[in-house]
Amino acid sequence: MDSESADPGTLRPGGRTARVRAAVLRAAGDALAEGGFARLDLADVARRAEVGKTTVYRRWGTVTGLVADLLADMAEQSLPRTETGSLLEDLKANADLVCRTLADPRQGALFKAVLAAATCDTKTAQALHRFYEIRVQEWASCVQQAAERGEVPENTDPQAVVRAVSAPLYYQLLTTHLPLDESDAQRAAQAAFTAARAGAYVRHVGSG
Repeated sequence: MDSESADPGTLRPGGRTARVRAAVLRAAGDALAEGGFARLDLADVARRAEVGKTTVYRRWGTVTGLVADLLADMAEQSLPRTETGSLLEDLKANADLVCRTLADPRQGALFKAVLAAATCDTKTAQALHRFYEIRVQEWASCVQQAAERGEVPENTDPQAVVRAVSAPLYYQLLTTHLPLDESDAQRAAQAAFTAARAGAYVRHVGSG
């Protein structure tokens, strides 16, 4: 099978194919950050990446296919989670990573564009879901380890705690013009940690 005709995100290509993919995804991210999803165009991405239009259309097929692969690549390239031995410090590290990403002019604009697209495009929404599922799952293990250490109740929902860290940061990004900074990250982590310690995220199985 021609590696450039496979479904987006299903290969880890090497050589020229890898260089083409990297150039196209970088160009797609730039285009999204500058003009949003509505103005994303495969021909324009090919021009920006300095590759043939035929290659882009054959490899990704549609704008939504390209965005799906971009999100898959972003998940692959994300920094690994930090292990400090303390849940609060782990959550602070997570919040700091999210905050720095969203505060970055290019990355923040890119995420706004993808989030907006996901509200009206099913394939983009599915790709975005997979992206966050990967990221949340990676950090969830720090909550599981904290439960084993007795820092939080035994049945604490790890994914819920990790999502609680990011939620206020995304809310601020999308609903205000206030810039995100370190204090926002620290506050989000502390709030999630305090709620988790108090049992706010305990899963009640078979109650009643």
